[in-house]
Amino acid sequence: MTKNHREIQFLRANIPSLECIPGCHDCCGPVTTSSEEMANLSVKSEDEHAAALNDLSCPHLGDKGCQVYNERPLICRLFGTTPQLACPQGILPEQIVDPQIEQRIHRFIAHTRQVLV
Repeated sequence: MTKNHREIQFLRANIPSLECIPGCHDCCGPVTTSSEEMANLSVKSEDEHAAALNDLSCPHLGDKGCQVYNERPLICRLFGTTPQLACPQGILPEQIVDPQIEQRIHRFIAHTRQVLV
């Protein structure tokens, strides 16, 4: 297991869970993710990527929500768990993400190769 994979696992374990409103996908726009995380997502066609980008959406967003929820990138997990990326619907986790963990996530994103989901 690589250093980045270990860091991803650590960070995921330290992001609080958040119960979204069923049917809400306000945070599911175009995002980037690390190459390691992207490798765990299902492959989408160029047409699917283009259509999602045109709709300012995610190619992994289906009729019933996120199709890759268990493997969703760190940035998707962070949405709603911190005041800097607040849920547009006002949903909060029981506990917000620790500010040190949030900064560590932002450093990870800044220092790894990111690709458009």
